[in-house]
Amino acid sequence: MTTRLLPTDEPETLDAAAQEAVALLKQGEVVALPTETVYGLAADALKAEAVAKIFEAKERPTFDPLIVHLPHRKDLKDVAEVPADIADVVDKIAHKFWPGPLTIILPKKACVPDLVTAGLPTVAVRVSKDPVFMRVSRTFDGPLAAPSANRFGSISPTSAGAVMAELEGRIPLVLDGGASNHGIESTIIKIDPPAGTPKPVITILRPGPITPDDLKEFGVVKHGFKAKHKDGEAAEAPGMLASHYAPRTPLRLLSSPEDFTQDFGKRYALLSYRGEPDDGYIDLVEEWAGIHILTPGKGKLVEAGVRLFYALRELDKLGVDEIIAEPVPEQGIGMAVMDRLRRASVKRS
Repeated sequence: MTTRLLPTDEPETLDAAAQEAVALLKQGEVVALPTETVYGLAADALKAEAVAKIFEAKERPTFDPLIVHLPHRKDLKDVAEVPADIADVVDKIAHKFWPGPLTIILPKKACVPDLVTAGLPTVAVRVSKDPVFMRVSRTFDGPLAAPSANRFGSISPTSAGAVMAELEGRIPLVLDGGASNHGIESTIIKIDPPAGTPKPVITILRPGPITPDDLKEFGVVKHGFKAKHKDGEAAEAPGMLASHYAPRTPLRLLSSPEDFTQDFGKRYALLSYRGEPDDGYIDLVEEWAGIHILTPGKGKLVEAGVRLFYALRELDKLGVDEIIAEPVPEQGIGMAVMDRLRRASVKRS
């Protein structure tokens, strides 16, 4: 299969690319599209045969559910049932964060194939704010299942070039929308009615750009993203498997520089938080094969989120024996960065 890469940087090129993408989607094909988080591999969410092509291209196990992207907020009713006891808070959260990098888990409607939800009674839904994705989604005028456009378990792509490196020859079309704005996947939440608390309970199943501080005005925020799911067991939400977002090169996440042990003769690369000698990591190895700094001299966690997957992909190209990763502060989007690093550091069987 030949994979075409189409630009979208001018009105004319966007028009042509969107029309070609929609034509393929309506034929039951898959198309890689930019979102504000990472690039996604889209297919008609209501056609199991089309969704199956996502799993085939990604080599993704069917026990890992997909996110369904809607053209508009009002389309939520087409794929999900919103329980009456949380309808008000769902509406408020959707109005504040959609379009945007927030995914909500809700009871699914029968029209959503079990393949999309890994057989679970719930569906993960969001509305992307990326202009290219929005154009395609609204022209298609239906829900699109769209997990990240990469091989299963590997580093999520934040550019069209990264998608081509992962899936060229496996899919017919990639739309180039430039670099992703956030660079890390959407926050995923579930909402439960008040139970012993005066407000609804919002559980973060996967941390992302929408932080606990962003959500606390709507309810009691809890963290549920440290659960591990065994192979073959359906995860409650996408991206919750223990080993995920990983480079081919083994990655070791160090809680402190004192934990480092070096095997002489091995080549190491460093994923550094700030690149500051005072942090104690830069000088651990006399000569690193490569260093990528997430927040050069600034320590801004938002920048760390944007650069994370790009940096991992670049370090993975070096062919070293091991990538050493510094931790970042677990506050705000730093929780999402650390979540991805922990999953990337889990040894694969």
